[in-house]
Amino acid sequence: MCAHRTSCPQTGSPAPHVVAAHPEQGWTLLCDGAIVFDDTGELRPDGRVIAPHRPPAEGLTAAA
Repeated sequence: MCAHRTSCPQTGSPAPHVVAAHPEQGWTLLCDGAIVFDDTGELRPDGRVIAPHRPPAEGLTAAA
């Protein structure tokens, strides 16, 4: 659940929105203070780390 800050504009959606995006560095800052990384990991505002959610390698296919 998103805990929007009072300075966060209302978007009509419960999901946090992007405040700053740096795709060249591989991260995005959300309005709730979370940092989301391109590898699907997260750093939450309270200091918790959410590990990347990667599918098992044996389920991936390679193009020839």
